[in-house]
Amino acid sequence: MSDAPATTLPAHYELRPGQVWFAVVSIATATALLVWMGLRVLLSVDLRQWWVVPALAAGIAAADFGSGIIHWSADTWGRDDCPLIGPRLLVPFRVHHINPDDFLRRRFIDTNGEVAFIAIPCLFALLSLPLATWWGGPLAVFGYGFCAVGSMTNQIHQWAHMPSPPAAIRLLQSCGILLGRAEHRLHHDRPYDCHYCITTGWCNRPLEAIDFFRRCERAISFVTGVTPRHDDRRYETRYAAALGRGSLAGE
Repeated sequence: MSDAPATTLPAHYELRPGQVWFAVVSIATATALLVWMGLRVLLSVDLRQWWVVPALAAGIAAADFGSGIIHWSADTWGRDDCPLIGPRLLVPFRVHHINPDDFLRRRFIDTNGEVAFIAIPCLFALLSLPLATWWGGPLAVFGYGFCAVGSMTNQIHQWAHMPSPPAAIRLLQSCGILLGRAEHRLHHDRPYDCHYCITTGWCNRPLEAIDFFRRCERAISFVTGVTPRHDDRRYETRYAAALGRGSLAGE
């Protein structure tokens, strides 16, 4: 990326036809596997057992934690010109900080295809679990919660940016089941270094309370000498004229 000042805000790249079909197939496959796994759990696991709700909640919480780790990693480390991951992973995160409203124009397929693809091998692994064993049932319920909610992370994130998401989603947000707009807004305050978890948001406050990400950054910087969020700040500096104020548009 050129470091010359820019006067217009960046936007997310557009999917090519082949990428659109890849996303469609990934979403359809992940959805079919989720339905298959859900039916398998319903028919083979006694859902009256005490561990069902804790295992499901733990899986959802693990998905939230995982979203935070990925989000923090992409926000904090690397450059937009990194081979392979730069254009497809890091650039969208940089663009999102500078122009968060661009996320709202992305279609369902654009938003969810890549995460659905990642969920597919996890779902195949879950389908191979022996549910009759003492450990297979709890692990299946945990994994189902992890995959079902985790595969919707980008969609949940997009809903958290919508001024008026669907009524059912607003209810889930207000109940704290899904990430809400007010909770996620905390991440978009400069320097965008907190509240990384974007699935339910359950893990944000505990991780902030123990200074989890700052401790990780200090350890990585000590070992590698790399400065956290250097590339992210480079983007903000380049687009300062286009931003024209001290906080991101839409905050």
